[in-house]
Amino acid sequence: MARAQSSPTSDFRRALLETFAVNERINQLVLENLDPRAWQAKPPGRNARTIAAIFTHMHNVRRKWVRLTAPNFKLLAELDRSRCTQRQARAALAESAKLCSKMIAESVAGVDGGVKQFLRDGWARPWPAGVAMVAYMISHEAHHRGQVCMLAHQFGFPLSTKAMFGMWMWERLWKECGFRGPH
Repeated sequence: MARAQSSPTSDFRRALLETFAVNERINQLVLENLDPRAWQAKPPGRNARTIAAIFTHMHNVRRKWVRLTAPNFKLLAELDRSRCTQRQARAALAESAKLCSKMIAESVAGVDGGVKQFLRDGWARPWPAGVAMVAYMISHEAHHRGQVCMLAHQFGFPLSTKAMFGMWMWERLWKECGFRGPH
């Protein structure tokens, strides 16, 4: 027996989009409060990424998700981790967040011709687009933000207490994004 497909409510769609926007606000908060001296500092160990490389990776992965999942969208430029500045990363992440939000909106709109499958990578099996896709995207970025905070601390440039606690003040972050709050 096949399960009936139901379309998410508009309140649910809005909440999903707002949650991704808050996720991006946290990325911006980290970048705003990151000491520039930590940006290209070399972490210990072979093949360890700099903070610059981590943030450029986040943008470039978003770009890949859009390219594979919504090939009809216009792609943004890729970032070069060895030359990218904090300012360029902030701008690029803001733009790729808009494109990912458009992809998310199409995935939960329930309209013909919208985004139907999420392709994380060329080797990965496609998933139905929607909630799991957004959870995966946010988890990926939260993982890398944790790396950035840890590296900045190890380099002797920890984020301020205000910024560290600010990541967890979602009610305030929702308002900073222009939303009422969680719903």
